[in-house]
Amino acid sequence: MVFKCILAAVIGYLLGNISCGFLVSKAYGLRDIRKHGSGNSGTTNVLRTLGWLPSVLTLTGDCLKGYVACLIGGWLAGDLGLLIGGLCAILGHDFPAFMGFKGGKGIATSLGLILAINPWMALALLVVQIIAVGLTRYMSIASLITTVAFPILTAIMERGRANYPLFVIAACVAAALSLFGHRGNIKRLIEGDENRLDFAKISQVSRRVMDRMRKYRSGKPH
Repeated sequence: MVFKCILAAVIGYLLGNISCGFLVSKAYGLRDIRKHGSGNSGTTNVLRTLGWLPSVLTLTGDCLKGYVACLIGGWLAGDLGLLIGGLCAILGHDFPAFMGFKGGKGIATSLGLILAINPWMALALLVVQIIAVGLTRYMSIASLITTVAFPILTAIMERGRANYPLFVIAACVAAALSLFGHRGNIKRLIEGDENRLDFAKISQVSRRVMDRMRKYRSGKPH
């Protein structure tokens, strides 16, 4: 059992090292997304730098790697393996050894863990995140809201489930990792320096990127 848990942890961490933001941005012509915008490889920086579609692709990929890590961990070692695999995928995303330990903030990968625990909770938190972004235009505030809500909802919705304490502990650990990843955002929010999302600007970026990609595919000069 110990060996299987260790294997789940290793596999989860390695899956977390797959930087979907890096791969997607490279496909869109950027050598390293971390050299643009906020310097982060997560969904939000991809959104600001490349627009809507690349950010959705990044979100989906980062979520899937967390979910797959949970599935493999669960297959290896049940609920404990599921949670270890998911948490280690978040660690791998936040601190990827193959990218100099400079990764994202783990929100999308955490969504993969939540999806594996309870799809309805994942859907509820995703809706909350979207609404919070729409109302505040601060992605960081929306992420912090869902971060805090995750362990609370886990404690409520998973009550009576086998290994209930493990799920609550895992949710608290995932929330702590997210809060740590957002420490810079929290500081900027307190100081009033946090940047809001400019949806009009993002749409303009999206159009420019898509036009550039169409020209590239048609063989025209940039």
